[in-house]
Amino acid sequence: MDKKKVIFIMTDTQRTDMLGCYGYPDMKTPSLDRLAQDGIRFEKAYTTQPVCQPARSAIFTGSYPHSCAGWSNCMGLSDNVQNIGRRLTDQGIHSAYIGKWHLDGGDYFGLGRCADGWDPDYWYDMRCYLEELTEEERYLSRQTESMEKYDIKEEFTYAHRCTVRAMDFLEKNRDDSFFLVVSYDEPHGPFLCPKEFWSMYDGYEFPHKANMLDTLEDKPAHHKIWAKDTYMAAAREDFKLQPKYYLGCNSFVDYEIGKVLDAAEEYAPDAIIIYTSDHGDMLYSHSLTSKGPAMYEEITHIPLIIKGFGENRTDPHPVSHINLAPTVMDIFGLPVPKVMEGSSIYRELLDGTRTNEYVFIEFGRYEVDHDGFGGYQPVRAVYDGRYKLAVNLMTSDELYDLQEDPQELVNLINSQTEEHMEVKLRLHKALLDNMYATRDPFRGYYWENRPWHPDTAYQTWDSRLMTRQRENTEYEPVQLDYSTGLPIVNAVRLKNESEAKFAKKKP
Repeated sequence: MDKKKVIFIMTDTQRTDMLGCYGYPDMKTPSLDRLAQDGIRFEKAYTTQPVCQPARSAIFTGSYPHSCAGWSNCMGLSDNVQNIGRRLTDQGIHSAYIGKWHLDGGDYFGLGRCADGWDPDYWYDMRCYLEELTEEERYLSRQTESMEKYDIKEEFTYAHRCTVRAMDFLEKNRDDSFFLVVSYDEPHGPFLCPKEFWSMYDGYEFPHKANMLDTLEDKPAHHKIWAKDTYMAAAREDFKLQPKYYLGCNSFVDYEIGKVLDAAEEYAPDAIIIYTSDHGDMLYSHSLTSKGPAMYEEITHIPLIIKGFGENRTDPHPVSHINLAPTVMDIFGLPVPKVMEGSSIYRELLDGTRTNEYVFIEFGRYEVDHDGFGGYQPVRAVYDGRYKLAVNLMTSDELYDLQEDPQELVNLINSQTEEHMEVKLRLHKALLDNMYATRDPFRGYYWENRPWHPDTAYQTWDSRLMTRQRENTEYEPVQLDYSTGLPIVNAVRLKNESEAKFAKKKP
């Protein structure tokens, strides 16, 4: 068996417009710019949910957040969900995870315990880092003001300590097949990096976008409630967006990534390298901050670069984090498990063939342990490469034409033109079909019947009358049919379909 190596690098809260290689030369990201030169830069890559844990759940399990109990921060994944480290380790692939995990229900920092399937010698979540520090050091590591008050050294930072471990892994495992994840917390707040990085942006004003003046007249009610926290700050004449610490940490994590890339070049020059970020930050676009129950580009459209399939290429097709786990399985020559809900983009990497007709994005709740961020806000969205439809179950819906309106200022949901009606109905059908195909636990007739599409065909107690049982045969017995007690033949079927077929066979 050929020795195959995959290095998966990810950051937290890094927008596409925070990378020079995505067309923003003011952003100092030479390492990721170099990676883009050496690989494929995806122009239309999307998270499955613009929140830390849900985004990671899709990346590392291959299942949508709603399918693996990862639809909110602070939730541990279901016990019967295998992460990709477990799956690869069981196939003889050395798998190591260094950095932020955020999938064990241990809130932001994690439990400090190695997750199932990964090499415990390299496990290093954020709790592991904090437990290396004194109480005083822990406190200052969580205060933005530490950037000004103290001379923060690189060696003190979480990013640096992750990098050191990653370089050690690459050196010691140069002769083996492996899957290495390096998961940085940066540039997520509260921000911590040496002065040389944030001082580069001292006085720098982040470019204003037209949608920062969006007053949300035709937008969902929960966006307006969310925007009250900003008091439409970007509309004030004296408003300046100067996120020097955020951008400083952005350049700092790029520097740390550069050291991992250098080590990979020395010890694993044939490694496939995948880089992405979990989601972005609103930064006052649409009068909103942070991330949450919205499908806007600023938080859902993420950077994705893959090295190992040709140099200096761009990919114009819509892809999703849900594609990454099956792609990694494909790279290692392993079967893609049926329980993974995305398709591998391996062929797309090889020859540019489009994989996805649609990509799907969702929202459930920001977090379960804390109040805030709007509470439960169920949203499901679909994007076809031009149009994006968002169904906001508890408020009103949205449709944007990103080709004509890339800043999503004009909500077309109530447009009655023939073109827009066709688009709405087509996207709505794709969205609903995906909810049922993936066993979305929140599916039901209420997603079907919307004010702009008063379809009551499925407005019944049993909705679509479908059953879809779980297929995870690598780790579980084949599930049994409720109606017959026999092993299922078709996992997806009409209710009682098996019972009817079996009854016909009886003497």
